[in-house]
Amino acid sequence: MSSLPPLAGGVHGPQALRPLVDTVLDALRDGAEARGGPLPRGGPDAVAQRVRDICEPLFPEQGTGSETALRELVRAVAEGAADPAEPLCAAHLHCPPLAVAAAADLAVSALNPSLDSWDQAPAASELETLVVRTLAAQVYGTGGTSETGGSSETSETGAAPAGGIVTTGGTEANQLALLLARELLGPLRIVCGENAHHSVVRGAWLLGLPAPLIVPTPRGVLDPLAVGEALEQTDGPALVVATAGTTDAGLIDPLPRIADQCATHSARLHIDAAYGGGLLFSDTLRPRLTGIEHADTTTLDLHKLGWQPVAAGLLAVRTPTDLDTLAHQADYLNADDDTEAGLPDLLGRSPRTTRRPDILKIAVTLKALGRTGLATLVDQVCAHAREFADLTAAHPAFDLYAPPTISTVLFRPRDTDDTHIAAVRRTLLDNGHAVLGRARADGRLWLKVTLLNPHTRPADLTALLTLVEGHTPR
Repeated sequence: MSSLPPLAGGVHGPQALRPLVDTVLDALRDGAEARGGPLPRGGPDAVAQRVRDICEPLFPEQGTGSETALRELVRAVAEGAADPAEPLCAAHLHCPPLAVAAAADLAVSALNPSLDSWDQAPAASELETLVVRTLAAQVYGTGGTSETGGSSETSETGAAPAGGIVTTGGTEANQLALLLARELLGPLRIVCGENAHHSVVRGAWLLGLPAPLIVPTPRGVLDPLAVGEALEQTDGPALVVATAGTTDAGLIDPLPRIADQCATHSARLHIDAAYGGGLLFSDTLRPRLTGIEHADTTTLDLHKLGWQPVAAGLLAVRTPTDLDTLAHQADYLNADDDTEAGLPDLLGRSPRTTRRPDILKIAVTLKALGRTGLATLVDQVCAHAREFADLTAAHPAFDLYAPPTISTVLFRPRDTDDTHIAAVRRTLLDNGHAVLGRARADGRLWLKVTLLNPHTRPADLTALLTLVEGHTPR
């Protein structure tokens, strides 16, 4: 038995893990040092070749042993990573995770619970209940329930407590919001803006719904009057999808006025706050989400403005009984007699069966930092965006699209066409100097900076502009 590889759990698991974790940490450091910047140099072909060289042979007849495999492969992935902890890796809604959250994630990997039945995850299932209740209350300001959803309990204020479902991110949360609306209202029409996340259109297709009625958003946000006109064109029930933090520019739709239109036309409202939901933690910035409390469902995603390792999504639901439609029975997981005997039924908490308890890292972060600690991070990255926008606006070589609403800034070199702007971005990627995004607005291509690293310094912002200017043809 001694020749068998050790397990991660149990009493002896930590002893087996300790030297392996040290190997991983050393490999992460060595890989980052070898990379020497926000992403590897050489572009796709060079990165692929380095990975192939390390992996050859990937599945040998006789294994290399744990230490060698970990050291070589973790180092290779770290060296070949686009690391959001590097300030010049600022393209996407891809945050650098907090160390405390990553450490909590190690515990989940070691214990390996699965949230499809209580006897696989007794403590994790209760923790999920508490965290979902806590986060949903940030959206709706209500008390919690003793179950993730479907409870008829009320909060101390007498209001019905909000519920929710843990998801893999914004895409799954948006698709679940569409599913709930379809099951509650029957065949329906979705109304959304051109600024809506692609998962809305895709979700309608997956659910067999008609193609959404898409409202033009020439200024980047939904026009409430245009939403009202669109609702007047619908025949039957409708779901309006508004966005609090667009992917391209971080813009927020006028939520109170859109909610008014939904109330006037008896339409259901879903707000995709996968990006902007983090503003709820900040006393200063929370007013930008005024009106979110009127949504029937709300998407949150803490692997954006929550600094969690992927995945960390949530669909918050104002009326928890809406989740009853997800109820499902499989005798080997939630037999009726087990449920009647008091074993919690977890199968209706998600359309997924096997589910990793991603909730632990979120719970640890909430407890470790508190609301004010998270608010400090949110305020910091939004301040960085304002500073970068000011630098750009004052620079004679650049045009600024608009002042940032959250932490995304769109800019472009002045007097340069779209082809050259796209080429500048790819050049910075190939040489490993910076990771910038791209977005179309006002019919033009813009470079996109999404600032999610609270450790970014003013010098990093200046360096980013200098890099772009230096690679712009004149």
